[in-house]
Amino acid sequence: MARRKRTSPAEDLIDLIALLPWYVGVILAVAGCLLLHRIAAAPLASTMGPGEVGNAMVRAVGRGLATAGQYVVPILCLAGAAISAWRRRARRVLVDNVTGSDASDVLQDMSWREFEVLVGEGFRLQGYQVVENFEPGPDDGIDLLLRKDGEKYLVQCKQWRAFKVGVPVVRELYGVMAAKGAAGGFVVTSGRFTPEAEAFASGRNLRLLDGPQLHRLLKQARGSSSAKPNDRNQEMQARNAALQAAKTAAPSCPRCAQSMVRRTARKGINAGQEFWGCSDYPRCRGTA
Repeated sequence: MARRKRTSPAEDLIDLIALLPWYVGVILAVAGCLLLHRIAAAPLASTMGPGEVGNAMVRAVGRGLATAGQYVVPILCLAGAAISAWRRRARRVLVDNVTGSDASDVLQDMSWREFEVLVGEGFRLQGYQVVENFEPGPDDGIDLLLRKDGEKYLVQCKQWRAFKVGVPVVRELYGVMAAKGAAGGFVVTSGRFTPEAEAFASGRNLRLLDGPQLHRLLKQARGSSSAKPNDRNQEMQARNAALQAAKTAAPSCPRCAQSMVRRTARKGINAGQEFWGCSDYPRCRGTA
């Protein structure tokens, strides 16, 4: 798909910030405001020598730009952060709707843009860093750029309802992979692939994902992502239970090896505190 051209540097900045996590945009807004305010508030020299007029004019212009920028730049950064947060929520809702549905045509009823977003979020859930292709002009068959473990992967999405994806599409992506030095590639479709396309991809660093495979992959990735916090909670509960059992288990007396019982000190500086005392007291006065 061809991407629309940008019309202004402000729009470019917003789109760039929107590609980052939302909190990065907020941090950049605060940092930009503080930095530009410091430049705008810096005093100008009251006296100038014969050769300092040009430098003074440059400083005056810079101060004027900083005065305006201390308000404009944070607004643009916050706008990008808001778009990033909205996109993140939209991606999660889209994945939840797809993985929560058993309808066979759930992938067929979405737009090509929603399909690309869905595929990108599926790879994010698998640990990939995903960059959507927003470059103007033809995309060379690349809709998503993935990075993982220092390697680059290319993805082409085909949200085709009526046609099977043929070998020309797969062969085209394979050529772009070689030209760009990618470690692998994926062709993802909501439909099916022709036998010729599957035969071409076989044995190459290309993976073809049709509609049913994508649906299963999203469910598995979503399930793994949601299961991790539960696994950590279960592990923490088991660890706490083991520690509590170790605390309550009666140790052996260090003197006579008899079992010990929990007692409470009645006198001295430790009065009121619990300790382990030998069960053979008073013949043995071992404590722990």
